[in-house]
Parts: sequence; structure tokens; C-alpha cells
Amino acid sequence: MEKSIYIIVLGIMVIAFSSCGDRGEKSASVVVKHVGALKTIMSGNIKPVISLDTLSKKRHLYALGAVDNLKGEIQIFDSKPSNSFVVDSSLQIKDSYNLKASLLVYAEIEEWEAIHIEDSKTKNDLETQIFKIAKRQGIDIEKPFPFLLEGAIASLDWHVINWKDGDTIHNHKKHKESGLNGTLKDRQVLILGFYSTKHKAIFTPHSTNMHMHFKTDDNARAGHIDDLSLNQTITLKLPKL
Repeated sequence: MEKSIYIIVLGIMVIAFSSCGDRGEKSASVVVKHVGALKTIMSGNIKPVISLDTLSKKRHLYALGAVDNLKGEIQIFDSKPSNSFVVDSSLQIKDSYNLKASLLVYAEIEEWEAIHIEDSKTKNDLETQIFKIAKRQGIDIEKPFPFLLEGAIASLDWHVINWKDGDTIHNHKKHKESGLNGTLKDRQVLILGFYSTKHKAIFTPHSTNMHMHFKTDDNARAGHIDDLSLNQTITLKLPKL
């Protein structure tokens, strides 16, 4: 009788621990979706792959990408677009979902957890530290995940693409120089990034595991980040599990 009770109790404990494990594994996953690919764009195919209005009803949407035919940059923070375009050689920010994209990566994140970063100076430093912190926080680093950076940066090199119609030869230098580009110094910014070790030439460049876009605190500048130098501290935000 005692042996039967022992077996029953042991079985209940195994089920309980298995359930906890399932919940933990599920909570650690972050769903990131993407359409289009950088390698497709670099091959000369810059046609639209998604209409942004299909995502307009999503709550807490975070997205970045390229406008179809490479006529601007897409950045959406908490379902609020700050998409950037070059119009008559000037930068314009529009808050509309009424456009299509040649590349888009996105996720719905309801809540973020803030961690202060103090030891990163360069973009490479940042990439290394985000990976370590995400792993420590329990995020599945085998899958892509989004992140936010908020605070004052030392400098930020940016561009907003405005591709010339009919040009079929693509490279990063031409992408950067086709529209507007510049450097911000000592500015408050909000940066959205997507990190993945498995999506080079899909939604991260071949030389890095990160794809980042930004907007300034006054929403006067927004676009793609080419390089980044940090001040003493900046706030990293990762999805709260």
C-alpha cells in the first residue's frame, strides 16, 4: 500500500515538474516574423512583399524594414509608425500604414524589461553584450528576438534610402548614398533592433547579427543605423518573459 502511494506521489511530481518546464520553455520564446530578404533586394528584386495596413490592427507592434522599391525606411514603435522618406532632397517623417514594404521584420511585444548597459562603446561591443544579457535573461538566443535601446548616444551614422528608378546594381554603399545620410551626435534616441545569429542576408547584414533603426526623441529624424557609438550608459530593453 505504501509503495503504491509512493508511486502515485512520484508520478504527480514528475507531471508537475514537466508542466513547469513546458511553461518555462514557452515563456522564453519570442515570436519574430519577417517577409522579404536582404539577399533578394541585393539581387535587384525590390518589389513589395507585404502591405503595412495588414498589420495596422496589431497592438504593441514593433517593426523595421524598407519601403517597396527602396523609397524609404520603415520603423514602427509600439504600433506608431515613424516612417522616413526623402522628398525634394529633404527628410520627411510620416505616421501612416498606407504603404508597402520590400523587407519587413516585426514582433508584438506587450511588455519590456529594462537593463542598464555601462561597458559598451562600439557597435561590436553592443552586439556582444546584448547576446550575453539576452542569454542571462532566459531568452532563447537560438531564435531571433527584438530589443530597444533608449538614451543619449555619442554618435549615430544613419541613412534613409531613396533608390534611383531602373538601377539594378545594388551594394551597401549605393544604398547609403542614394538618399540622405548623416551623423547625429549627443542626441536622445529610441532604437529598435532585431538580433539573430541565423538570419544574415535575410534581415541582418552579412557582417552583423543586428539590424537597427532609430528615431530621435523629437521625431524629426528616423531611419536605418549604419554605425553607433555609445556614451557611458544606455538602457537596453528586452522582451519581458
